Amino acid sequence: MNASNPLNRAGLAETLRRIEAGECTAVDVINACFDRIDAREDKVGAWECYLSRADYLQQYHDQQAFYEQSLLKGLPVGIKDIIDTADMPTEMGSAIHAGRQPIEDASCVALVKAAGGMVLGKTVTTEFAYFRPGKTCNPHALDRTPGGSSSGSAAAVADEMVPMALGSQTAASVIRPAAYCGAVGYVGSRGEFSLRGGQPLAQSLDSLGLFARHVEDIQLLRAVLLRLPAVELPAAVKPRRIVMCAGDNVGDTDADMNTALQQVAERLQAAGVEVTWLEAGTLLQQMVMHHSRIMAWEVCRNLVMESQQAELLSQPLQALIKDGLAMPREDYLASLDAVETSRHWLWSTCAEADAILAPAAPGVAPLGLDKTGAPHMSRPWQAMGFPVISIPGETDGDHLPLGLQLVGRARQDDALLQVAAWVEQNIMN
Repeated sequence: MNASNPLNRAGLAETLRRIEAGECTAVDVINACFDRIDAREDKVGAWECYLSRADYLQQYHDQQAFYEQSLLKGLPVGIKDIIDTADMPTEMGSAIHAGRQPIEDASCVALVKAAGGMVLGKTVTTEFAYFRPGKTCNPHALDRTPGGSSSGSAAAVADEMVPMALGSQTAASVIRPAAYCGAVGYVGSRGEFSLRGGQPLAQSLDSLGLFARHVEDIQLLRAVLLRLPAVELPAAVKPRRIVMCAGDNVGDTDADMNTALQQVAERLQAAGVEVTWLEAGTLLQQMVMHHSRIMAWEVCRNLVMESQQAELLSQPLQALIKDGLAMPREDYLASLDAVETSRHWLWSTCAEADAILAPAAPGVAPLGLDKTGAPHMSRPWQAMGFPVISIPGETDGDHLPLGLQLVGRARQDDALLQVAAWVEQNIMN
């Protein structure tokens, strides 16, 4: 990637500190972001639509007093194009919804705006946040996938076009593109954030996701979305014990990913963290299957209107809907029960651990733009509803990102993020 202006390279929290210290203005940062978009968007293709520089700055100056007093200072955010925005279309990556204009913002968008963030544009999504990719390329290697389904959000943050973006995850739609593109991606505990105004895909699995450059940025955005008082960001916390989850517990991973996981384990031990390795038998592989079942059953009952226009749907989505309609309800209920049992078993087995560390994807982003990569490394954690965060830092021999993810206990997101901040600062850099 080409060198870029440090003002658009910095993380969200660092940028806000610079503005408060008088080292730069929000307008300086906004212009740096637009400079990056002007230089790179025709190659990366992160945006479905976005404001012009002139329109953005006009909106900023029209409400400058508000932005100067706000938490986010008028800085730009990208919004995945399955999340409703009142002033921009939300088309969900499908011709079925071409030109669809919501009448109100999704709750998450309204909260970001209330905190002083400004929507720069809508980022590219795969079709209905499933498998058919859009136009986005991986910013590290334009001939490789950025992952999906939050393709544009991950690429826009990783390519330094915006300091923050919103996405969603039903299977691996935040963690995998974050891993492939080299961004920080976070999915909260199931039900942690409001999903009002987002396209539902599978209600037992859907989650809002956040993209940024550093863990502290995620902590800040999390506070915004939970309407918490503006307080000092929680300090990083050194973990006492980390449980390592080898890739073959879940499915296929490549040699570079296995090496990266082993090297991180050794660095953790050298830093005084106790490291153990998870022995889960086939449980997590079974969770991949159960997740797939739950998703198929629920998708075909959410996309009812769209399935009546099957000729406008991709073959993979048509096949998923067909599988869901053919599935006995007893199989769906059995998968829900299996997920619940496994959720309790896993953390009873890892009772003394602060987090589980696992591959965020099978390896680096695959070559080609016709697919978004395999999602199996995220399916178990998503099925069980645990908070997860992907942290960049590892690379293969060609300097392509190899993302690892930390998994925490349900409803203990803050503790997970404090551990993640320590790992980011002491292990991954």
